[in-house]
Amino acid sequence: MKRTHLPLNALRVLDAAARHLSFTRAADELAVTPAAVGQQIRALEDMLGVVMFRRTPKGLELTDEAAAGLDALRSGFLQFEDAVRAMQSGQSSSKLTIAAPRDFTQKWLNEKLSGFAADNPETSFALVAADDEIDFTEANLDVAIWLGDGPGDHEGIMLGDTVFVKVAAPGAENGNKIDWPGCPISEGEETMMRVADGGLAIEAAANGFGYAWVPKMLVQRDLAAGRVEIIGEDSISSRGYWLMAPTPQWRQKKVKALVEALAKV
Repeated sequence: MKRTHLPLNALRVLDAAARHLSFTRAADELAVTPAAVGQQIRALEDMLGVVMFRRTPKGLELTDEAAAGLDALRSGFLQFEDAVRAMQSGQSSSKLTIAAPRDFTQKWLNEKLSGFAADNPETSFALVAADDEIDFTEANLDVAIWLGDGPGDHEGIMLGDTVFVKVAAPGAENGNKIDWPGCPISEGEETMMRVADGGLAIEAAANGFGYAWVPKMLVQRDLAAGRVEIIGEDSISSRGYWLMAPTPQWRQKKVKALVEALAKV
């Protein structure tokens, strides 16, 4: 069945004017001018072919036609409010679904989520491996993390910085380059090995296969453990790890808390 187009703004104005029996007080409630209230009422009357108010010596008076519809109108607005609350109920969910590169999750994110979980014991997590194309609708994601030069069309912040470092096993000579997709540092030296991500590049370097350019924030634990060491100078890239989400997800309370926590580190 085809639904009739509802002039919701005008009906909201009618509800306020009927409760106050005053265009001025209705305007105050709705934060508009009395003239705007009058225009909405006249437009509604023209559309429906019904007179809503009469002016009497005592002030405004509802017509019988207008009064006949008020109970259903107010019931409808209450149902709209219930619908909005139902749609917002997901914001109270304690589950965060996060898409991130596998190496980033292993080398950096898991530790930070552990700290976040300690401060938010009601929170649970679903971690999804991020692909090149992230579909928030299809995957039902709250947030995603990717290595790139910005958040694209989404809201987002960069985690850490864009510093890349050249690492190899302690005491090892430069050797050959270990390459991985998405690495922004290009050199003319022969590639000894190509691996799937920066985390595997770190592992290959630690095992003596050569050197790898990797994000500095990704290799901190391996540096601290003495598994690899930095060779030469750092390099600044245009690419960094971006935490991002479409605006509706970004505004969720649970996402705001996660963003605040991860932005501190």
